[in-house]
This record gives sequence, structure tokens and C-alpha cells, in this order.
Amino acid sequence: MKGFIFGKFYPFHKGHQKMIEFALEKGSVTVLVCAEEKEKIDGNIRKNWIRETFKDNQNLKVQVFKYSENNFPNSSVSDWDISKKWSEVFREYFKDEDFLVTSEEYGEMLSVILDIDHCMFDENREKIQISASEIREDVFQHWNFLPLSVQKYFALKVVFLGTESTGKSVMTDYLSEYFNCNKVSEAERDLISDSKEFYFNDLEKVYREHADRIENVDHSKSFLTLIDTDVHITKSYAEFIFGEKLSVPQEITDKNKADLYLYSTKDVEFIQDGSRLEIDRRNALDKSHRNVLKENGIAFIEISGSWDERLDEAKQYIKKLISERSGILKLKK
Repeated sequence: MKGFIFGKFYPFHKGHQKMIEFALEKGSVTVLVCAEEKEKIDGNIRKNWIRETFKDNQNLKVQVFKYSENNFPNSSVSDWDISKKWSEVFREYFKDEDFLVTSEEYGEMLSVILDIDHCMFDENREKIQISASEIREDVFQHWNFLPLSVQKYFALKVVFLGTESTGKSVMTDYLSEYFNCNKVSEAERDLISDSKEFYFNDLEKVYREHADRIENVDHSKSFLTLIDTDVHITKSYAEFIFGEKLSVPQEITDKNKADLYLYSTKDVEFIQDGSRLEIDRRNALDKSHRNVLKENGIAFIEISGSWDERLDEAKQYIKKLISERSGILKLKK
């Protein structure tokens, strides 16, 4: 038996996942992602969400149909004329399918027009009580309804930057508890015990370990991850200490990419714990960090003042980011 499912999957959620699982119980299935040309997320990204979720299933195929609402009605209303129009697309994509799975009344209409069986799935949404339109109103409010592949896409990453002894680790620890979110600790502090005594080759171990920590964050626990420093700081140490540029693979740089960079200024009490650079070198390192960030096109926001003021500033910037991104799909276009 061969069947198909179609939809926007904007975004793909666990209700969609359950429907595909239901269809796969009946045979091989092709999912058609219908992506309107002006929508904010490309159809191929949605395709990859589904493929990643079902990466071990050989009976599932995913295709993308890009369209303009000027040519095809952009509506989920059950209507015979709309169903007839869309059936032209389905006849083109599905020439020998035996069944169609939907959770809407228009599925029955399409089955008549296409002369195939219709299998209704959870019409009243009793299994998974969510819709894509609800998720678009606030992605983070409905986080648990998103498969991991989609969570990874929408997850937020905030990096704390700055020279030594400017509160990066303190802010990461404190604010991860405040927001009840994920955190990634600085790999360099764990792998290099003294910033005055290490080798150039140690820096590769640092950036690989740090990237692995970012990659292994469990996004199902929270949509927000706070990160203590990143690969650009490692690059800066290479130039500052050894006078050499550190070559970093693009995949490592990509893993380090964040949504918000908060840079803690050096005008704060310096605490020498015995493993840090002396204060003059520490202040010179600040300039190196800023130069490397500029060279790599990293735009950051400075936070300054007392320890408490820095924490309060960081809170407000993170809350602003969450607010801006939560309704990123709220508008259809």
C-alpha cells in the first residue's frame, strides 16, 4: 500500500508526527510540504524537519511543492472547489497512491475526486491537542509540542563574552538558574588550568570540546541556552598569546553561532585567582577580543556597571530576545 499526506507543516509539530506514524502503519508514505512562496520558513527546511524526525524510516519520502496563493487557495476550509483545485497538484505528484491521510473534512472530498481511500486521523485533535496556528502565536509557549528537529531550529543561544574576570561565568551560572534553561560552561577553564601556561595546540582541543558541548545541549529541556564564551575568544587567545591565527573549521564556527552576544566590559573589579593574566595583560586582551569579534563580523551588546547591574542588563536583553522571537511566525508572511 502507498499513501500520501500533505500540509504546510508551518511548523511541523507532534500532531503531524503522530499522523505520519499512523499513515506508516498502513504502508509507504510520501509527505508533500506545501510552502507558499512568501512564508518565512522555506519548504526545504520544513522537509528536513520531517526527514530528521523519521531518519531511520525507509518507507517515508518527503517532497516540497512551492506555490503562490495567487494560483492556489491558501485555505484549510473544506470546500469542493478548493479541493478540486488542489487535486490537480496531487494528481501530478501522486499517480499510483492507494490512500490519503488527513485530519480534516476536505480529505473526504479529495478522496472522492482522486478516487482513492481516505483515512481520517484524530479529527477532533484528541491525541495531540495543538495546531500549527496556535504554535505560530508563541513558539516557546508550546515548546513541548515540537519535535527535536524543530526545537533545534527555533532554539535561542546567548553567549557571554569579555576579557578575564568580567563575570562571564557568574552570569552564565546565575542566569541559567534564573531562566531555568540550558547552559554551556567554558571549555578553556576546564582544559587549561592556567591562562599563562599552555600551548598553541591546546586551543584546538578547547574549541572542539566547546563545540561538542554546544552540540550536545538537550533542547527538549529548554528553548534557551546560555554559553560562557565561544570560539572567537579562543581565536583571540591564539593571536594574543602566540601571535598566530587559529584555523577553525567552518562546522565549528557554525555550531558556535548565537542569537545574542553580550560583552562584559573590563571596568569592573579585577579578581586575580592565580590562574589569570596580570591586570595590564588582561586589559590588553580585551582589545584583542574586540578586534577578533570585529574581524569575524560578530555584533555584540556591551553590558557594564556593578555585578548586579550587569546581571540586570543581561536579563533585560535576554527577555527582549525571547519576546521578539516567540511570535516570529505570528504573521503569515
